[in-house]
Amino acid sequence: MAASTTQEPVKTQQKCVAIFALLCCFAVLLVLIFSSVDIWWDDEDGITEENCSRNCRIMLVENVPEDLYLPVEFRGHLSLSVGIRTLLNQAKQSVEVVSPVWNLKAQDVENVPSRDKEGRLLFQQLLSLKSRGVKLKIASSLTNSAELKTLAADSAEVHFVNMTALTRGRLQSSFMVVDRRHFYMGSADMDWRSFSKRKELGVLVYNCSCLALDLHRVFSFYWQLHDRDYIPSIWSKRVSALYGRHEALELQLNTTSATAYVSTSPDVFCPKDRTRDIEAIHQVIQSAQSFVFISVTDYLPLVNRSFRGTTVTRYWSLIDDVIREAVVLRRVRVRLLVSFWTKTHPLTFNFLTSLKSLCLYLHNCSLEVKFFRLREQKSGVQLGLNHNKYIVTDSAFYIGSHDWVGSDFALNAGVGLVVMMRNSLADGGATILEQMKGAFQRDWTSHYAKSLLGSKEEQRKSRNWKQEDVL
Repeated sequence: MAASTTQEPVKTQQKCVAIFALLCCFAVLLVLIFSSVDIWWDDEDGITEENCSRNCRIMLVENVPEDLYLPVEFRGHLSLSVGIRTLLNQAKQSVEVVSPVWNLKAQDVENVPSRDKEGRLLFQQLLSLKSRGVKLKIASSLTNSAELKTLAADSAEVHFVNMTALTRGRLQSSFMVVDRRHFYMGSADMDWRSFSKRKELGVLVYNCSCLALDLHRVFSFYWQLHDRDYIPSIWSKRVSALYGRHEALELQLNTTSATAYVSTSPDVFCPKDRTRDIEAIHQVIQSAQSFVFISVTDYLPLVNRSFRGTTVTRYWSLIDDVIREAVVLRRVRVRLLVSFWTKTHPLTFNFLTSLKSLCLYLHNCSLEVKFFRLREQKSGVQLGLNHNKYIVTDSAFYIGSHDWVGSDFALNAGVGLVVMMRNSLADGGATILEQMKGAFQRDWTSHYAKSLLGSKEEQRKSRNWKQEDVL
C-alpha cells in the first residue's frame, strides 16, 4: 500500500513533464505553421503564381530638367512626374511606397520658388488616396519627417525600418507598388528635386501582377521589420522570392518575349530564393555579347565600416572584376558614364583610370569612361545632377537603387529589376531595351559628358576636396 502511494507522485510528475513537452512541441509547430501558411497575413488580394498576369506593358520614364539642354528628339519618353501621377490614378485598393527621402515640398531656405510644383502635386495626390478608399502604406527609415507625419495623420500606415540597428546602413530602395498589379522602379526618390532639377530614369510596369506581387514581397519584408532591432531567423513564406536569377519569370513586355526578376541587398536582406543585387549585375554584364553601357552617379569599389569609433576601409572588387573580365576576356565594349559633382570621391578617378588602362596594349579592346559634368551652381543650388543607376546591354537591362559604391551594397537596403529580352519586336518598333540604349547614347554624346582626363581645374578641385566631405 505504501509503495502504491509513493508511485502516484512520480506518475503525476511524469505526466506534467510529458504535457510540458507536448506544449513545447505545439508551440514550435505553431511557429512553423505561421511561417509557412501565413495565418496572420492578407491573402495578397487573391493573386497567386497560377493566376497572375504575365502579359505586361512597360514604359520608360525620365525627368530631364528643363534647363538641361539635351537633343529634343531624344526627350520623347514620358516625364517622370506625369508617369507617377498616372500610376497613382490607377490605384483602386492599395499603394505601397518605399523611398529613402520624403521631401516633396521644398523648404523656403532653398530659395527656389515654383521648382517644387510637381512634388507638391504628388504630395496632394497621396493625401487624396483616402477619399478614394485606397490604402497607403509606407516603409521608411526616417524618424523625423514632417511629410510622413502628415501622411500618417491623414490615414497612411507608416512602418519604421531601423537600418542603423540592423546593418548600420540606410534604406535606399525606391519603388511603388499599386494594387499589386502595377509598379514603378527607378532612381527617383520622393523628393521635389527628383521631379525638377535632377536627371532621373525609371520604368513603369502595368498589368504585370506576377512581377508586382514579387516586388510587393520585398515591401512586405521591410514592413515586417517595423521597430525591430534584429533580423528574424524565421521568415514568413510571403517574403520569399517568387522568381530569381535561376528561375526568372517568363513574360511579355509590349509584345516582346522576356524574362525578369527582382533582386535585393544587402545579403541579410535576401530571404529564401531572392537574388542579390550584385549577382543580378553580374548576370547582366556576363550575358552581354557586344556592349555594356553603365550610367551611375558614383563609382567607388570600397567598403567603409565603422567599429568602435574607427573606420576601416577595404577594397571591394565584385563589380570591378566582372567589368575587367568582360573587357579583357570577352572583348565586350564597355562605357561608363559617372556623375561629376560635389560628392565625387577623389579616388573615383584612380579606380576608373585603372579600368581604362586595361586596353592600353590590347587589340579589339574598348573601355571608355566619361563624367557627366554639372553646370555652374546658382545660389548654392546644384543643377542637373545625373542621378541614374542602370545598365543596358545588347540583351538585358538592370535598374537599381544603389550607386556603384561598395558600402551601398554591403550595408544599405536596395532593390533592382532585371529584364532579359528573348527576341526583337515583330513589328519593328522600339523595345524598352532600345529606348534605354537611346537614352544612354544621348547622354554619352551630349556636351555634358567629358572624358576621364578633364580640365586641369576640375582635377585640381577634386584633389582639394576633403575626404570626410565626400564619404
